[in-house]
Amino acid sequence: MKVTCGTDIIEIYRIRESIEELGEAFLKRIYSSDEIEYCESRKKQKYQHYAARFAAKEATFKAISSLLPLRFSFGWKDIEVTKDGQGRPSIVLAQIIQEQLKQYIENIDISLSHCNQYATANVVVLWREGNES
Repeated sequence: MKVTCGTDIIEIYRIRESIEELGEAFLKRIYSSDEIEYCESRKKQKYQHYAARFAAKEATFKAISSLLPLRFSFGWKDIEVTKDGQGRPSIVLAQIIQEQLKQYIENIDISLSHCNQYATANVVVLWREGNES
């Protein structure tokens, strides 16, 4: 069994500035429509939620990239942050990543946190037996 992890932290003002300067072009390049809908629903805290999701995408890439044969063959929206049935954040990998890794991934666990200045994400991936690369 193999466990990999990824961590990322980002200053929220950087995401806010990107959204304010680039607008929809930035949002549509980085986030899925469901992620945008969720973050926009958070009103005054929307930038914290956008930043947390950005950090989650970075942390997920860090946790899985060493085992991806084509590690730069996908984009930002190929890693999506959703909510599970109990409201906890979870990761959904796009088909392009699933084709490369799905048979090896046992579980992905994610933790998000944010305050006024920073957002952070921790991702832990548990790999199935036989993938000890």
